[in-house]
Amino acid sequence: MKAKLKLAPEKQKNKKRKQKWAFRNNWPLHVLLIPGVILALVFQYGPMAGIVMAFQDFKPWLGFFGSEWVGFEHFRAMFEFDYARQVIWNTLIISVMKLITGIIVPITIALLLNEIYRMKFKRTIQTVIYLPYFLSWVILGGILIDILSPDGGLINNVLGLFGINPIFFLGSNEWFRSTIIMTDIWKETGFNTIVFLAAITAVNPNLYEAAAIDGANRWKQTLYVTLPAMLPIIIVVGTISLGNILNAGFDQIFNLYNPLVYETGDIIDTYVYRVGLIDGNFSYGAAVGLFKSFISLILIVIGYRLAYKYANYRIF
Repeated sequence: MKAKLKLAPEKQKNKKRKQKWAFRNNWPLHVLLIPGVILALVFQYGPMAGIVMAFQDFKPWLGFFGSEWVGFEHFRAMFEFDYARQVIWNTLIISVMKLITGIIVPITIALLLNEIYRMKFKRTIQTVIYLPYFLSWVILGGILIDILSPDGGLINNVLGLFGINPIFFLGSNEWFRSTIIMTDIWKETGFNTIVFLAAITAVNPNLYEAAAIDGANRWKQTLYVTLPAMLPIIIVVGTISLGNILNAGFDQIFNLYNPLVYETGDIIDTYVYRVGLIDGNFSYGAAVGLFKSFISLILIVIGYRLAYKYANYRIF
């Protein structure tokens, strides 16, 4: 016992020495963190003081301390206003569809790419699929507006060859949501495809050999070996995406929508932008944004708990 008691202080001293040694040797890395920390404090945590506007009748010339306190009035107005409920509904529909297609389509493409044995052809396909991911929605928005234009757009010109009348993809409530989902698949599929391909390459080859010996063809091997092996990463991607269920894609929709499609395409973020910044109703816009952030926080916590429970995923 005495020997153990003597060793304990020595271990603590050694631990402190190692920490000091690590800090002295890595101090340049800590210095590099300072600009990022400052930016986070100024642009991420500093603006959080504006949350108080959601509970005030905020007037810029009166400031936070001079504006009248109204409590939850703006939140009640949000749920009583029919258009606000429509915006929330639009956000949920678009987000859920993006979530579903953002998992199913990359998995399918990853499985198909895994069956290609010519590496040059495989890499070419991967590059073509992944390329749109690097382009911003500002650039893609201009490209899509030209391609989908009902007056001389590439897509409508092709449809015209089959005798189909021009379709106003970005100006029709009937087509706008579908267009948003399809263009999102086009841009974002490449990233998740690489994630799922990495999961496939981690599968033990012996499992395929055992399945082949048992008489399983390629389809059976995919169904009973590849997909079960991919299940943990599929669960992680799906559950973590729950936190973005109310982020239907501001950049995309802002660059593609117009007043003609507000009924089906207006989401919470674009609604807050117009109401809060364009119309100057800062308090109401802050209330809607705070409501969205609160729900997103709950969904993020649920998503990480599910990922930890079913896929043993941890963020540390």
